[in-house]
Formats: sequence, C-alpha cells, structure tokens
Amino acid sequence: MRIGAAATLLLALAAPAAGEPVTVADALGRQVTLERPPQRLVTIFASNTELAAAVGLADRIVGIESFTRFPPEVVGRPQVGGRLGFSVDRVVRQRPDLVVVTPARQAVHQLVDPMERLGIPIIVVTHRSVDEVFANIRLVARAAGVEARGDAVAGTLQARLDAVTRRLTGRERPRVVMITGRVATGLMLIARPGSYTADAMVAAGARLAFDQPQMLPQVSPEAILRSDPDIVLFAGSETDRRELFSRPGWQHLRALRENRVLTVSRAEFLIPGPRVVDGIEKLAAVLHPDAPR
Repeated sequence: MRIGAAATLLLALAAPAAGEPVTVADALGRQVTLERPPQRLVTIFASNTELAAAVGLADRIVGIESFTRFPPEVVGRPQVGGRLGFSVDRVVRQRPDLVVVTPARQAVHQLVDPMERLGIPIIVVTHRSVDEVFANIRLVARAAGVEARGDAVAGTLQARLDAVTRRLTGRERPRVVMITGRVATGLMLIARPGSYTADAMVAAGARLAFDQPQMLPQVSPEAILRSDPDIVLFAGSETDRRELFSRPGWQHLRALRENRVLTVSRAEFLIPGPRVVDGIEKLAAVLHPDAPR
C-alpha cells in the first residue's frame, strides 16, 4: 500500500494512546470496551490482518488464519484456523487481548460467544463497500489505541480514491463482469451488487453488466455470454485465465474476440483491505486510458 509523506511521518511518530478505556461499536452493534490498548492481536482472515498491519500493528499480531499471505512479516505467526473452521483453544493459546473477526466461514458463530465468556475482547467487522473498508481501518486503530494512525491511513486512501473519482467524472462507463472463481458445477462466481468488490469496480469507472439487486453470486457461462459485457475481468492468474477462456463456447464472447478479457489481482479486489485502492487506480487506468492523470 502506498501512503503519502505526511501519513508516513504520522505513522512513525504516533504512539499508542494512554491506558484509558476505549469503547467501540462493531458491525453487529456490540459495544466492546478495552481497558487498555491491546498488545496481542489475533486477526481472523487476511483482510483483518492487513487492516491491522496498515496502521502499524503488525508487531502485535500473534495469531492469524491459514490463508493469510500479507504482509510477509506475519506469515509465520501461529495459525488459529482455516477452511475447516476456527479453534477456540488455538486462539486462547495466543493469550490475545483483542480478536478481530469477519462474518465468514462460521467464524463469528464459532468465536464470539466463547471469547465473550472468557472475557477476551472481540470485535466483528464487515466490508460491503470500499467506504466500509476505510471505516474498518479507523475502527481497528481506535480499538488498538492508535486512532490518529487510523485517521491518517484512511484519509490518505480516501484522497487517492477522490482523485480517481475526479478524473472519471462525466465519462462513459463500460459494462463489466468480474469472474472471481469457478465451482464444480461449472458455474462462474462473479462480483455482484452489494459487495465490496463490485463497489471497487464502480469506483474504477465500470458499470456492472449484472446489476440486479439480491442476485446470486453464481451464474452460468451462457449467462455471461448473453449479458455481452464490454470487458470481462478475471481475478486470478494469467495461466488460469487462459485455461478458462480456451474452453469451448467462450469463442462467442465479444469481449474475448476484442481482446478485452483482462486479469486483475485477487489480493487487490477479493481481500477487503487497504490494497483495494491500488486495484481501483490500476483498473481505472485500464478502463479509461485516456482519462486525465
């Protein structure tokens, strides 16, 4: 993540707040009080690890989940769960004074009640939009006693996003589909309205080819063909993109014939953390190459 010089200076100088209790409201409306700035964090899901690291808390992270790959300095920390669920015992073993979790893969159901019974503060964050990602940065920073850092990082990211918005004002938006994965039935997973990924696409100057509210995230390849998008984005590797679109049937996709099937970073669009702004800036440059810089 890139941050401005002023934010870098603030990150270097800001110290944890004095040990006064702090109460924060999380995504479930729970009021969580921390008697002192937490020094041992367990961050469930890669996105929450990135939020904490962005405000200078990487050295306080003592537990992560198995899919965490960034930042590099936390990758070797103890793992408290993964695809098959999360272990209360493993979390407790790390002696956390704050747990940060997101409602995915049953993590909230598995962890919130046990942590509350054990007296371990736990906050729940959601990420349905880019704005909510910025709010989560501020929330985690406030809970950890480094509120000024959160304000600085979120403010820098917001300024970068505002600059993209100004460059794209009044421009015609191409109709775009982003494929985020595949399931065994042959259906495609796509970014749907109401998700932070779709919000990031719109911020980058796209118009969603599938824009029906409450739609399922799985569609058939035939549905994508019928939607006739101007551009198709594939969140993954170039190798996987080429393999998918070499299959029979895709040759009828106009975007493929016009070389408008493009690869984007999974980390920047599928992990709701600070790197999303990097993805928005890059995608805006691709979708609107002649927009002023």
